[in-house]
Amino acid sequence: MQRFIRLGVALAMVAALASTPSAVKAQSASITATAVVAGALTVTNVRNLDFGTVIPTFTRTVLPTDPTSGHFRLDGGVNAEVQLSFSSLPGTLNGVTPGNTLTGVTYTGTYNTTDAGGAGANFTPSGGLTTRLGAALGQLHIYLGGSVSVPAGQASDTYTGTITLDASYTGN
Repeated sequence: MQRFIRLGVALAMVAALASTPSAVKAQSASITATAVVAGALTVTNVRNLDFGTVIPTFTRTVLPTDPTSGHFRLDGGVNAEVQLSFSSLPGTLNGVTPGNTLTGVTYTGTYNTTDAGGAGANFTPSGGLTTRLGAALGQLHIYLGGSVSVPAGQASDTYTGTITLDASYTGN
């Protein structure tokens, strides 16, 4: 009888050892890779910079927050970094009458991502700007103000110059 008990205990031990895993099973997890491809970057002229009628010997200043400031809008990838520069930012405006010029034009700028009417961060237009498009709409608004000083004896004329904003994605 004792022999049967020992045999039973031995069989129970063999069965217990057989049911114990011989190695710990490896664990794993998965993640998903996602990429959102941004649309083309576009630049739109919303409003021209207009100094209005300027009187000789006076300086006319238009602030970026003024309703006659220049306004560009950029649309592109949400939160994408962009680099801006002005390939044309004329310090001299040309008159309709050939040979008439108005010199001494300077510029100031602000930018924001919410079309806040010119309110925003300041920047120096001649130095360009690297910033991000908005995190909500993928927009950036650039406002240009400036000053023009008209010397005594300046010919009466309509003076214009072309301001050209260049923008590109940086890839960041």
